[in-house]
Amino acid sequence: MELSLKRGTGGFLLYLLVGFSVAVFSVSYVGDTNPNPDHHHLSSSSSSPLSVTDKVWPDLKFSWRLVVATLIGFLGSACGTVGGVGGGGIFVPMLTLILGFDTKSAAAISKCMIMGASASSVWYNVRVRHPTKEVPILDYDLALLFQPMLLLGITVGVSLSVVFPYWLITVLIIILFVGTSSRSFFKGIEMWKEETLLKNELEKQHHGSSVNSRGELLIDTQYEPLYPREEKSELEIIRSNLNWKRLLLLGTVWSAFLLIQVIKNEITVCSTIYWVLFILQFPVALGVYGFEAVRLYRENQKRLRSGNTESICEATIEWTPLSLIFCALCGLVGGVVGGLLGSGGGFVLGPLLLEIGVIPQVASATATFVMMFSSSLSVVEFYLLNRFPIPYAMYLMSVSILAGFWGQFFIRKLVAILRRASIIVFVLSGVICASALTMGVIGIENSIKMIHNHEFMGFLGFCSSQ
Repeated sequence: MELSLKRGTGGFLLYLLVGFSVAVFSVSYVGDTNPNPDHHHLSSSSSSPLSVTDKVWPDLKFSWRLVVATLIGFLGSACGTVGGVGGGGIFVPMLTLILGFDTKSAAAISKCMIMGASASSVWYNVRVRHPTKEVPILDYDLALLFQPMLLLGITVGVSLSVVFPYWLITVLIIILFVGTSSRSFFKGIEMWKEETLLKNELEKQHHGSSVNSRGELLIDTQYEPLYPREEKSELEIIRSNLNWKRLLLLGTVWSAFLLIQVIKNEITVCSTIYWVLFILQFPVALGVYGFEAVRLYRENQKRLRSGNTESICEATIEWTPLSLIFCALCGLVGGVVGGLLGSGGGFVLGPLLLEIGVIPQVASATATFVMMFSSSLSVVEFYLLNRFPIPYAMYLMSVSILAGFWGQFFIRKLVAILRRASIIVFVLSGVICASALTMGVIGIENSIKMIHNHEFMGFLGFCSSQ
């Protein structure tokens, strides 16, 4: 399948382009209409969801707030990891509104929860087999393609969160989440219809193909998605799912970004060394991405010349320069959203993997695998900056670890029983929709307060806002 922009994909990209452009260009109008520009510097502390400087750390003690937060955290982590989106859009409002954390600390704790849920989800997934092939359930090719751009996007997003006005971040998040949620929902409906047709056909024939019309789903009586089969032991499955060379490369990229972030935090913002380190992230990310992109392109061309139509990785697209650039931009956008929101970037990566033809089970496993790296990078950085209380972070991370594992277990068993992998897509769509509602309501409420207080509503200076 070519990545030529189909009607649905092309329309979705046009929607994002127009929506983002209108939102960004409207800043010049909104900022100029501010009756009191002297509030520019004063309002910098409220113009970004991550810019609050006063720490508000409630005590960890039993209360109804803690019980409600635990339930929301468990359900959010379970559904977020199954959908491959993390759940940061649910965690941040929960931590601020229910538990009373300041937004900066809430974003840091949200990263801890995403890291815990992602890690337990990855541990679950490496213990199960690919549902259709004798290959790892984690697509290392796609992970190497997206991880460096995602990490780069997160660092850019954190910087933009200082410059962008709060209302603009809210609008951009709503535009993106509504678009990706709708796109994923319609994708789920399409898959549900295909599964229904094939199930009806198999019931008539009592046997049949185990793959749908696009080679995406197993639904016959042997179909047990992401559930270990008896012919291999658990240890053998774990070994087959681990690619140590690729893991080493992914770990090296993670370490390089972590080192740069740690050094940046120890030097003066906007100094020459600071900007040198900031710019250094680009060749690191582009170098690893370029290595993997060239490898995929050459392998794709080699297979085409030999007449081999089998996909190189789980994505059922043809790796052309256009498709590789498209994936790079989407990974970058996903990271920027993660930096602005305090999430792991899965709100873009999860739907994107489905868009390029990855089956839901592998899309979920690969997205959470990549999020484990991006969220853990932020957690280490936040720990060094003392951005979150250890007891609360450990408690909520423990809840997320349990939720990530059992959420995967329950949904995968449900998929195996119903023979419908589209359930994963609907869960993904639901989590993104819930995040759009919670972040949207809170963002609109805070933006209205800023308007009443006549605060500055335009772009802020990066250096002056630090």
